Amino acid sequence: MRIALIGSRWFGAEMLKIVHARGYDFHVVAPDAEDRLAQTAVELGAPLSLHTGKRRVTHDHLPGEFDVVVAAYSHAFIPLDKAPISIGYHPSLLPRWRGIASVEWTVKAGDAVAGGSVYHLTDEMDAGGIAAQDWCFVLPGEDAGSLWRRELGPMGLRLLAQVIDEIAQTGTCRAEPQDERFVTLAPRIKEAESA
Repeated sequence: MRIALIGSRWFGAEMLKIVHARGYDFHVVAPDAEDRLAQTAVELGAPLSLHTGKRRVTHDHLPGEFDVVVAAYSHAFIPLDKAPISIGYHPSLLPRWRGIASVEWTVKAGDAVAGGSVYHLTDEMDAGGIAAQDWCFVLPGEDAGSLWRRELGPMGLRLLAQVIDEIAQTGTCRAEPQDERFVTLAPRIKEAESA
């Protein structure tokens, strides 16, 4: 199975280590050479493209065809025609907290329960069908950073790896529709407070 892994930072680097350890064929796309994902790809000798300074991954960044595109902490627009399946991880119980600041809004709203979702990428932000979800409690007084490190980051790695393995075994990926009645948005906190 050939995977296009598009991501950044710690999460992208850790997902790359998982994909590499499982022996999948892959191509990595990172935002710049200094990013942790790019550095890990270089260390592993992995094929790498950089979309430096752009919030858009193009066909030029993704040579060839893929069985699955995996977004692992990517905020770039990704072409959806490079693989029959395109998935990403979002640190919320979608459709709750669609947007860039989902963990922050979980804490700000005082949610007692948080979670993560592997979902199908679409042209609409965080709106695709759900492939896998899990949940966790939010500890009293916990901030977004500690919630991410304690539960939501590791949960995302586990869920993405699980779905990737299922795709490799079956060639398909579950896609339960999100219930639009329960959509909440999670814009950047500063943008929301200035509106």
